[in-house]
Amino acid sequence: MQKIMVCIKRVIDYNVRVRVKPDGTGVVTEGVKMSINPFDEIALEEALRLREQGAAAEVIAVSLGPDDTQQQLRTALAMGADRAILVRHDAPADPATAAAAFMALVRKEGAELVLLGKQAIDDDACQTGQRLAALWDRPQASAASRVEVVGESLRVTREVDAGLEVNEIDLPGVVTVDLRLNEPRYVKLPDIMKAKKKPLDVTDLAALGVALDEPVTVLKWDPPPQRTKGIMVKDAAELVSALKQKGLV
Repeated sequence: MQKIMVCIKRVIDYNVRVRVKPDGTGVVTEGVKMSINPFDEIALEEALRLREQGAAAEVIAVSLGPDDTQQQLRTALAMGADRAILVRHDAPADPATAAAAFMALVRKEGAELVLLGKQAIDDDACQTGQRLAALWDRPQASAASRVEVVGESLRVTREVDAGLEVNEIDLPGVVTVDLRLNEPRYVKLPDIMKAKKKPLDVTDLAALGVALDEPVTVLKWDPPPQRTKGIMVKDAAELVSALKQKGLV
């Protein structure tokens, strides 16, 4: 194959404690460290390894988001991506909009394989890859823990309750990846400097011919309830009694 397209998302870094705004309109992002979604970072690493194995000629990192997302795309370039494309979109991106934008880029770039994380750690929607495959009318494999190129096909292994499940899909296709697929490489300073010279194109939904549907509206954000203090019980009978008082049994 010639081109692998990797879709990445800008999210709050997984080491940061997420705080809900006092008015419940969203989460606090001001002054908060932002990073590539960890699942997408693993997808990018796998694309780079496939290119290094000679299975692909070019890796393109793409993202949908505000101008600040260029920072995460530069990180992708520092990891080894050949090019990057940002589809500028200031509003929160729902999976339907993201899939439509990526579909337009697939057609424009002629990508033969699209890799992305199985989910994003901010909304856990787990929809973008499946929606993209449906729009493309091409096969998709989800939650991959191993990816192998077999001729014009991909052999994808995924973990299921009963053990491991192995499937083959024809290319072009979409693969969403799980955490155990690989460990992303460490970005070194020389790579960061080289990334500044790599091409990063910026476009928008209108230029790609993508029409926005009715956006998904989030009415309110609420933090999880605070955990109550635990109690010590003397025996099983007292434990059952305490659980009954809480309405849990």
